[in-house]
Amino acid sequence: MEKGRVLGISHLGIAVRSLEGDGRFYDLLGLMENHREEVASQKVVTSFRPVGESSFELLEPTAADSPIARALEKRGPGVHHVCLDVDDIEAVLARLKAAGVKLVNESPIDGAHGCRVAFVHPGSTGGILLELSQKSGRSTPGGP
Repeated sequence: MEKGRVLGISHLGIAVRSLEGDGRFYDLLGLMENHREEVASQKVVTSFRPVGESSFELLEPTAADSPIARALEKRGPGVHHVCLDVDDIEAVLARLKAAGVKLVNESPIDGAHGCRVAFVHPGSTGGILLELSQKSGRSTPGGP
């Protein structure tokens, strides 16, 4: 079986100014938070809210120089990125790199839920910031 497969849509990242204030709207929809975590590498606090088989990930910056703070300053609140769950992030990154795709991260970094993540630059995706995420413990296709 080929390494580096996309397994599904993990989540939709949404930049918010405040998890408490902006999260109320999602509470009204019945999309209740099931996981909150600070991701120091990205200078954010995340609030995951399941939607079917994927989630909304609300992202609140913890520092003025975080990617989310910059996105809020430039574009305001709203969709920040789409995240795909992959079985082997190293294989996907190698394939993209070999094809000349512009990457934000050429190597995975730590993400929420203990995942290894990397971002693909919007200039290579038709304007969408794309996150690739490999769940912890998954090192081969069909892993946990």
